[in-house]
Amino acid sequence: MPEVGSAEYKELESKPEKAYLKTVNSMLQTLLGVSLIEILSRHASDELYLGERASTEWTSEKDALELCEYFGKAMSEVESNIIERNKDVNLKNRTGPVNVPYTLLLPSSAEGLTGRGIPNSISI
Repeated sequence: MPEVGSAEYKELESKPEKAYLKTVNSMLQTLLGVSLIEILSRHASDELYLGERASTEWTSEKDALELCEYFGKAMSEVESNIIERNKDVNLKNRTGPVNVPYTLLLPSSAEGLTGRGIPNSISI
């Protein structure tokens, strides 16, 4: 909000629509922003998700490998639990009036822009 008594404030009082339009990004800036967000939100075909490893050669310690496998199984259980809760009609807060299931914290994802999946790491 502009400071009371400033020229911008007077314009806001006299021509609120014009003052508002000055705060909106141009079409090019908006297009660039949306495009960037979409590109950075896409999942690659070879992406690894939380609880997944490309190989077991990252360590030779048996305990670490067992814990990593246990964590991977726990992530699969979390995903199954979320999917089952999405199917439960008694949990109306799961989908809402538009009937869109909750997917935000599903550990895995398919390739592309899916609205789900927790990558094992990020690279930008």
